[in-house]
Amino acid sequence: MEEHERWMRLALVQAGIALQLGEVPVGAVAVLNGDVIGAGYNRKESDQDPTAHAEMIALREAAAQLDNWRLIGVTLYCTLEPCPMCAGAMIQGRLSRLVYGAKDTRFGADGTIIDVLGQPEFNHRVEVVSGVLADEAGALLQKFFRQLRSAG
Repeated sequence: MEEHERWMRLALVQAGIALQLGEVPVGAVAVLNGDVIGAGYNRKESDQDPTAHAEMIALREAAAQLDNWRLIGVTLYCTLEPCPMCAGAMIQGRLSRLVYGAKDTRFGADGTIIDVLGQPEFNHRVEVVSGVLADEAGALLQKFFRQLRSAG
C-alpha cells in the first residue's frame, strides 16, 4: 500500500496543477517498472477537448513512451474513479492495473454508476485497487467545487 500511496501523491500533484488552472482537479500518472512513463491532469477547459481527461493524457503519454498502444505491465494511478470513456480506453489499451483514490458519484465506471471495468465479457480485465488517498483526492475536488459555487 505504501508504494501505491507514493505514486498517488504524484497524481495528486498533477491534480493540483489542474486546480491552479481552474480545471476539475483530477490527476494521473502511468508507472512501469518503478518509472513514470506518462502523466496528466484534466485539461478539458484549457484544450476545449472533451477527451482531455487526466487518464487519457497519461495513457497517451505512456503509449508514446513505449511506442506501443498495449500498456502491458503499466499501472495507472488516478485521483478519481474513471468515467466510462477512460475505463474503456484502459481496457482497449490492455492496461494491467488501475489504482484510484476517490469514487466518482456522477460518472464512476468502476461500479459507482456503471461497471465498465468489471464486465466479464471483455477480452481484457484491468486489476483495480480503489480508495488510495481517497480523502485527499476528495478534498481537492470539494475545494474546487466550493470555489466554483462561491464565484457564482
